This record gives sequence, C-alpha cells and structure tokens, in this order.
Amino acid sequence: MADPSSYRPKPGQIPDSPGVYKFRDEHRRVIYVGKAKSLRQRLASYFQDLAGLHPRTRTMVTTAASVEWTVVSTEVEALQLEYSWIKEFDPRFNVKYRDDKSYPYLAVTLNEDFPRVQVMRGQKKKGVRYFGPYSHAWAIRDTVDLLLRVFPVRTCSAGVFKNAERTGRPCLLGYIGKCSAPCVGRVDPEEHRELAEEFCDFMAGRTGTYIRRLEKDMVLAAEDMEYEKAARLRDDIEALRRAMEKSAVVLADATDADLIAVAEDELEAAVQIFHVRGGRVRGQRGWVTDKVEAVDTAGLVEHALQQLYGEESGDAVPKEVLVPALPEDLDAVTQWLGARRGSQVSLRIPQRGDKKALMETVGRNAQQALVLHKTKRASDLTTRSRALEEIAEALDLETAPLRIECFDISHLQGEDVVASMVVFEDGLPRKSEYRRFQIKGRVGDTQVWHGEGQDDVRSMHEVISRRFRRYLIEKERTGEWVAEDGEVPAELSEDDGRPKKFAYPPQLVVVDGGKPQVAAARRALDELGIDDVAVCGLAKRLEEVWLPDDDDPVVLPRSSEGLYLLQRVRDTAHDFAIRYQRTKRHKRIRTGPLDAVPGLGDARKQALIKYFGSVKRLRQATIEQICEVPGFGRKTAEAVAVALAQAAPAAPAVNTATGEIMEEDDGGTGHV
Repeated sequence: MADPSSYRPKPGQIPDSPGVYKFRDEHRRVIYVGKAKSLRQRLASYFQDLAGLHPRTRTMVTTAASVEWTVVSTEVEALQLEYSWIKEFDPRFNVKYRDDKSYPYLAVTLNEDFPRVQVMRGQKKKGVRYFGPYSHAWAIRDTVDLLLRVFPVRTCSAGVFKNAERTGRPCLLGYIGKCSAPCVGRVDPEEHRELAEEFCDFMAGRTGTYIRRLEKDMVLAAEDMEYEKAARLRDDIEALRRAMEKSAVVLADATDADLIAVAEDELEAAVQIFHVRGGRVRGQRGWVTDKVEAVDTAGLVEHALQQLYGEESGDAVPKEVLVPALPEDLDAVTQWLGARRGSQVSLRIPQRGDKKALMETVGRNAQQALVLHKTKRASDLTTRSRALEEIAEALDLETAPLRIECFDISHLQGEDVVASMVVFEDGLPRKSEYRRFQIKGRVGDTQVWHGEGQDDVRSMHEVISRRFRRYLIEKERTGEWVAEDGEVPAELSEDDGRPKKFAYPPQLVVVDGGKPQVAAARRALDELGIDDVAVCGLAKRLEEVWLPDDDDPVVLPRSSEGLYLLQRVRDTAHDFAIRYQRTKRHKRIRTGPLDAVPGLGDARKQALIKYFGSVKRLRQATIEQICEVPGFGRKTAEAVAVALAQAAPAAPAVNTATGEIMEEDDGGTGHV
C-alpha cells in the first residue's frame, strides 16, 4: 500500500486549466483516468487526509504510485481524451459498463453493389445501416419476413447469390416474391438499391408515406378492375401495419430520442436504454457495472453516454437524449454529442407528459435488471472472496492471491508440444492476458530433443522461465529497476501505460500437475531470483494441491470454494492449451506429404497417426501393415507409402553443447 504523499506533485506544478489525468500503479499500469475543468483543484482533492476520502477513492490512491496529466484547451477535448484513454488503457478503477449479451441488429449492407438485409452482431462496419438493437434475433427475422412482401430486398449470403448468378435460377424467395432476384437480372442494381433505401426509410420511422402510397395504388387498381393487384396491395398494407404493431407508439409526436435510466446501490449500477425512432421503441439494451470509483448518478450517466455514442456518428446519435440526471459538464457533453451527430443534440431531464412516463418505464426496467443481476451474482461476489481467502489460508499466503496465473503443457505423443498461461484477477478470468507458448526444448543453453514420452517437467521449467524472464525485462523497462546511483535511466523511465504481455507478477502460480511439476516451477523462479511469488500444483487424479518442498499434499474439502476456483483455473488453462495444440497439429497435418495422396482427408490422416502412434513408425510400416488400418485398401496404402518415401526425413536433433547426435525414438516429429 503506497502513501499518496510519496508521489504528490509539488505546489505550483499542477496547472489551473482543463485536462485529463492518469494514476499509475507501481508497475506503471494506468489504473484510473479522469478529467477536470481545473486540474489543480481536482488533483488536490485526492491528496487530502485518507480518512476523508471515499473508500473506493482511498483504495485507488493507495494502490497508485504516480500521477501525471495532460493539459487541453477545452472541456470538450478533455471529454474526448478521457474516453480515448479509458478505452485504450482499460483502467481497473474506472467504471466500465459490460453488456450481459451481444445484442443483434437489423443491418442493411448499403456498401455492397446489391445491398443485403441481415442480422448482425458485434463491431459495426462502415457503410452498413443499422437498426436496433433488438433483444432477440427472431424478432428481427419476424419483422423482415413481413417487410419483404413490400420491399423484396436480397437477404441471401454471398455464396448463394453467386450460385444463383451462375445457374441463372433464383432461390425460393425469388420464386415466391419475397426477393426481387437481382441475381438473375430481374431488377438492375439501381432499382434494387432504391428498394433497399426505401426499406431503410421505413425502418427509420418514415412509415406514413409508404402506407398512403400503397393505399392510393390499391384504390386505383380496384377502379381499373385489377382485383388481384388490389388484393396483393391490400395484403402488403396489412403486412406493414403488422410490422408497425410490433413496436407500439410510445411518443405521439414521432420523436427520435434515446432514453437512459439508471438503477444503483452502493456496489453496482444498471443502465437501461430505450431507442425511440418515429415515436416507436425500435431497440433496447442494458449494461451493468461495479462501482469501482466514487461516482454519482450524473457520473454514471456521463460514462453511459461515452460508451453509447463514443463510436457513433450521424443519425446513430439522436436529436434528443433524455436522462435521469445531467452530467456535471453539461455544455461539454452536449457539444461532444453535437459534434458526433453533426447537428445540435438536446440533453435534458423529462419533466412531464409522455416522455416522463416513458422514462419511468425505462427506470423500472433498469431496477429489474439490477435485481436480476444481483440475484445471479449475489453468491458469486461472496464465493469469489471466500475462495481467495481459503486459498490464502491453505497455502499460508500473507494476502489473498488477487492475480493467479496457471500453466499447462499439452502435446500428442511428444509432438506439437505447447503450453498455455491463463490469468485470473479477483477470481475472474482476464482473457486479454492469456498467452500461448511453443515449447522450444531448451534448458539453459542446451538444446534437447522432445520425442514420445515428452518430459512435461522439463517443459514446465522452460515455460515458467520464459514467462518470468520476460517479467524481469519488463520490470527493468518500466523503470522499477534503479541504478546504483539511485537514478532511473531515461531510456527505462518512460512508459505508455498500455497493458504489457508479462509486466505484472502474480501472487500465485498454479501448475497443472503434481510434485514434479511444482518443483520445476519453483526451481525456475529460484534461478531467476524471484522469491515473492507463491507456487502450487493441482493434480487431476485426486485433486490434491502440492506445494514446493512438501512431501504431502494439501487436501482441501470437496465443498471448498477455494478448490472450486483452483479447478476452474486449472481446467481453463488445460482447455486453452488443448485448443492451441490441436490447431498446430491440424495445420501440420494439412501441410504434410500425405496431402498428395488422392482422397485422403484429415480424418484418415489422423487415423493413421493414431494407429501407428507417430510419423516415424508410419514411415517404417509396410504396405500390409498400413492396410490393417480400418478404411485403407491396398491402393491407398501404396500411395501413402510412396508419399512418405518421397518426403525428406526429419533431420536428427543435435545437442548443441556436446555436438552429439541424439538418437530418435518412436516419437519422431515429421509432417503428416
């Protein structure tokens, strides 16, 4: 725990102007980003008596080891820079809303020659028009199915479209009138694009124009006694009205607005957003966050606005945004929203009428979302804390291991040897810091050969050594290493604060294995001079926890939350390693000499390796022995034997320390 006075800026150093500031921890990682109208006043508030600070603020300033700032000319620039830094550095003490799901959108790919209507999730793409988000993908498909009667826009994939072009036959939708079939030239690109733009106009809320036009065409068709055409137009009008009924009118004046409501308690906050277009609710979404910083409702609203519109522009930012509380820097936020939209945006609290009533509905949704989230997570918050405490007690650690790293080795009979590293912080996976390793077979400066019966212990020693050697390098680079004269070298003192691959040490290293693997990990740390990282191993057979230098394992109760967490960490590392090892193996199989054998697919290649156990044994097999593999006739066996005979054998491994050629055993590594 750091003393804030140790890094407090000297009087007069902090400018009295707008800006953005960053707190960093002892590893130079950015842990908090904030903005201020006056940097001097805002930063001074962090360096008062700790007893007077909010508990979350007190935790942040005692975790930090330094503070720095950047001066900007306006509050709008400060808002933009704060958003950019929060997104870039992912500070642990900033409020970050997290979606509980990936919301689907109705998308129209106007960036294509023949625009397509489809369901899309994830990152938005340039040139694509989006509507939503919707709570369920089936709701989008139901709406699209109704609208295709009137706007028969293409919905097929690129492959189906090209196949129809090649054969000259449209798909089923083209035959039943729900696609204008541009693939076979029934409409030209300009006519199809016009249909797509009309579809977008209708979805954007301009519905009255099309319904009135269809009603007029229906009357004219009836007067001309074209009763079939009139009946078809009548059905089209009914389809449009049913599509409109799916989103009831909530604001009679055809308003375009987003309504944001917040429900919160001391620990968490839930945000709900209703997207209203043309007076109808066109989409809904919600976020939940831990209140890791001291923030009020206005601050939560400001963070929500940043996340909601930080990547948007144009009509995606509505003319009006209704909120339960106005941000502290109202003018700056309003200018920022206006700049993203390209025109003025009204940010206000509804006071009366339909908008206030709808805001109350959004607020009830937010409250229900918070209750549901707390119901799901109430035990989770408790059990994670209890699990970490149980691990600390069982392993005799001074503090709970807030950062745990787990390592696992994976291979198939000595080939494609890989390792995985997974990271859990506060009992939750931090996937952005997962890492994969290819085992090089190096111990110190000596090259060793890995064959069948791969030495997992040696591999574990190698991967732990490589990971923590990188940590020591990063430790020097980020300025923690100090020269003998007490000065930090200039080339090591600067750092951009971005998350580094291996910059932060764990409190606990978990290895998948028993006493030998634990001893190898401990030996690797000792060789590097690292003595402040605890090590344990979790053996699969009896789920025993092994510690270095202990002859007997630690046996945690089967109902222990600490054991459950260790199992989850171990299983995550195992799955991550297995996926990487399979990827390597499949890639090697696909690029081997057997590719030249006609009709030999991946499944039969793997069957060969599984039957013989290794590539070397397969090379040594006779044609008759290959014929014994299920599914292999003599002709195929001969082709396999020829392909392997023509392929150059793998070069023998050499011990670089002695120059000795290592003898291969049955696990020789050749490409299949």
